[in-house]
Amino acid sequence: MRFWPFRRRVRNVPMVPHEDRLITEDLLRRNVEDVLVIRERKVLGGVIAFRGDLTTDPARALDLLSSRFRLFGYTPFLKQEQGAVSVQAWPLAQVVERRRVALNVTLFVLTCLSTLAAGAFFFVGSPTFDAFRSMEFPLPVRFLSGVPFAAPLLAILTTHEFGHYFTARYYRASVSLPYFIPAPPPFLFGTLGAIIRMRSPARDRNSLFDIAAAGPLAGLAIALPAMWLGLEWSAVGPPTQNIVLFGDSLLRQFLVYLKFGAIPNGLVVHTHPIADAAWAGFFVTALNLFPVGQLDGGRIAYALFGERHRLVGRLTFVALLVLAAITQSANWLVWAALIFFLVGFGHQPPLDDITPLSPGRRLVGALCLVLLVVLVPPVPIPF
Repeated sequence: MRFWPFRRRVRNVPMVPHEDRLITEDLLRRNVEDVLVIRERKVLGGVIAFRGDLTTDPARALDLLSSRFRLFGYTPFLKQEQGAVSVQAWPLAQVVERRRVALNVTLFVLTCLSTLAAGAFFFVGSPTFDAFRSMEFPLPVRFLSGVPFAAPLLAILTTHEFGHYFTARYYRASVSLPYFIPAPPPFLFGTLGAIIRMRSPARDRNSLFDIAAAGPLAGLAIALPAMWLGLEWSAVGPPTQNIVLFGDSLLRQFLVYLKFGAIPNGLVVHTHPIADAAWAGFFVTALNLFPVGQLDGGRIAYALFGERHRLVGRLTFVALLVLAAITQSANWLVWAALIFFLVGFGHQPPLDDITPLSPGRRLVGALCLVLLVVLVPPVPIPF
């Protein structure tokens, strides 16, 4: 996941004294005139905006203005507005934060322990590791029975987050290392996922799209073979009292059909813990692909639809409520509430909001929306 569990509060733009603001506005105007034929200029609080026509392409204009504005403590944002280009100068300094690698490592170790505990408590089906459940072993050794579940799940989450991280670093965006979120039993999976912090705006829609899409696609590159391997070690049989059943997405139904064919009535698939971990990976990917706010899908939606991303997010929220009503599943009501109260529908624009998304990325964006459909189980966890 690429969002903080609590929405960040928007701080007020600092007010600059009137005399200083006029001086700064004049200095910035002189640095803009060779890349923008200025028709209009406005000062709104601490934001200074110039509207007109670019004399060069947006990417080159951004490069020139970024280096010039940085000298005055400002960052340029380029937008298309009513047939003209707006260059907005925001008093945003480059965010520099002290790395807290010890915290990242500690959270990762705790998540390893919590997912091991979840695997040991809730997921059976690996004859090799289930032998460690015997009471003749000391308690720490018994936790090894959770390895078949914990190892693939952590591999999926880690690959997902570092897909974001390395892509962001490729584009020279300021980004934190992943923060894993442990959730010990009774939480079923032992983790609430992982997050990274984007400390600077994306350069343009293409880089925003690449950073957002890299995580889900990288995670799926691990989850898909994990699901197939887990199904290879699974079996079909009558349900038992302690079996944990998950809702089937279209993709999982297809993979189960390829392996076992049509499942006779009264029988279920007794999944191997690796398949259960892959299901969790599918589900986390699906949740992230919802085109809302700061989720991966929300960033993809902004890259695809620009200012209309808010409408897409609100329609998605309504669709979740409809899905909850049709399936009578409280899972989607909970997720809709989290989106409404914590995630929100807004998204910070990139520095260059003019350069369009490339056709190839639009195709991948459409694929991501298809992945959302085939990865979403109508009833994730039946109660």
